[in-house]
Amino acid sequence: MKRGILLLVDNNLYHFCIFSDNVLATSVVINSTVSSADHPQQLVFHVVTDEVTYWAMTTWFLMNDFRGCTVEIRSIKEFSWLNASYSPLIRQLFQDSLKDQSGEMNFEDLRFGSRLNHLRFYIPQILPLLEKVLFLDDDIVVQKDLTPLYTLELHGNVMGAVETCLEAFHRFYKYLNFSNPIINSKFDPQACGWAFGMNIIDLIAWKKVNATAKYHYWQEQNADRMLWKAGTLSPGLLTFYGLIEPLDRRWHVLGLGYDSDIDDRLIESAAVVHYNGNMKPWLELAIGRYKHLWERYINFRHPSIRGCIMH
Repeated sequence: MKRGILLLVDNNLYHFCIFSDNVLATSVVINSTVSSADHPQQLVFHVVTDEVTYWAMTTWFLMNDFRGCTVEIRSIKEFSWLNASYSPLIRQLFQDSLKDQSGEMNFEDLRFGSRLNHLRFYIPQILPLLEKVLFLDDDIVVQKDLTPLYTLELHGNVMGAVETCLEAFHRFYKYLNFSNPIINSKFDPQACGWAFGMNIIDLIAWKKVNATAKYHYWQEQNADRMLWKAGTLSPGLLTFYGLIEPLDRRWHVLGLGYDSDIDDRLIESAAVVHYNGNMKPWLELAIGRYKHLWERYINFRHPSIRGCIMH
């Protein structure tokens, strides 16, 4: 695994970012991506994890080779700028913890309000010298070469994403509170939703429109959680409104974490399959017919894996 510092900022290479505290899931994402790539040695992965997982994540990627790609592991602790004075989210999480007499945040806050989960809104600050990056969630499997996305014309937009408006429940009105005049006056309730999880991002365009400042604005407006309840998709829809380039749906097929009836042909044609939902492939409650797609990228003979109960 090449570790050269220059590779980490070389815009002639293909850069990916993953924000996760799940070592095995991150390993599957990277393994499936390089296994599907025509030139894996040209791929660079920027992984950010939490303080607790940092050494385990670092050790795993030092111990295992991923077809000559470059993997950088960083701890969120490095980002001293990500504090309550800069980020409305951090400020709100801190205030929420003070309101709770136990001093602990509930599960929903930890999962959907986690700092790692919201790092996707700070990618230019994390990778300031890069021009383009592909954002990947940790609950996906890559089945085809993703590098053609880097030459896709985004027409000045910040991000490429697969739209999800084939189903009515993925329209804006399902994610946002349109009884609030702030939302009602600025957005179309029938606007098409789109998917986080596999997104090509033009960081130059991002900086030009200052998308992070837009995200901060909407987080501040939602301090009382009256615009949306939780998660990153709702603030994403607001932040990148009018800045999304629609991708062919075969780039990113969703629902493997909740829908047991996805057409096999759609799954086979997908560049990326996404286990969004509660039935993650590493859990016992995973949907059985999709589990093999994830498990094929795990070496069950590895001594560290043999100690885990995966079935």
